[in-house]
Amino acid sequence: MKQELRNKDQGNFLIRYIKSFFHAINGIAYAFHYEHNMYIILCAIVLVTSAGFYFQISMIEWLFCILAMGLVTAVELINSAIEAVCDLITLESNRLIKIAKDTASGASLVLSITAALIGCMIFIPKIMELF
Repeated sequence: MKQELRNKDQGNFLIRYIKSFFHAINGIAYAFHYEHNMYIILCAIVLVTSAGFYFQISMIEWLFCILAMGLVTAVELINSAIEAVCDLITLESNRLIKIAKDTASGASLVLSITAALIGCMIFIPKIMELF
């Protein structure tokens, strides 16, 4: 695709980088404003982070938690983007659009379950030590 056909930011490298950064922030802000799952993810992040500090988890455990939290958030943002593009194409019932939306949601669900399992593996033994 030719550069002039794409809606790309203009300016030098630094200006384009700064604009791209704020576009990304706008996308995250949009998702938090309109996607209810982002609030669930944020609550989970706060809970895991608090539990991590309380139980003084190891560096490796922090790495797994941070990776899981970041991946779940990123996949939910991608899911929201796919849904928006599908809605742009058509709001009418369409089998292929349904497949795209459902599989994107499925990817988010699979990763969320995986992250929950990681959290259980890290925190259940620490919770059991309390009793």
